[in-house]
Amino acid sequence: MTNPAPTTKPLVLVVDDYQDAREMYAEYLEFSGFRVAEAKNGQEALDKAFELRPDIILMDLSLPIIDGWEATRRLKNDDRTRTIPVVALTGHAMTGQSDEAKGAGCDSFVTKPCLPDALVDEVRRVLATKGAARPG
Repeated sequence: MTNPAPTTKPLVLVVDDYQDAREMYAEYLEFSGFRVAEAKNGQEALDKAFELRPDIILMDLSLPIIDGWEATRRLKNDDRTRTIPVVALTGHAMTGQSDEAKGAGCDSFVTKPCLPDALVDEVRRVLATKGAARPG
């Protein structure tokens, strides 16, 4: 008896306070073979990450309530979510911010606006680096 291949698509938690951005990322990720959950602020991101244990998190850094920097630090300091890769999304392409994002625990860094293809490629790259399954 052979075991069937796993059919579970990786779950991406998209965290952005702009609904249009969340919807655009979610739609393209779903089209590219991922499951998607959404959060609109840092507190909601923490709650959903602890509940859902996504395979990867796309984290806008400028968020209300708890910003993306602090949310990432909390995720990386919690045993339940420490190993979940976090890709920082920011509209601030300032020198040194990529180092700052990595210092907060982000595994990767993408400057907005970014093309959906580039974002999906980065999600796949980070998942492959972490040894997680990836679609397609």
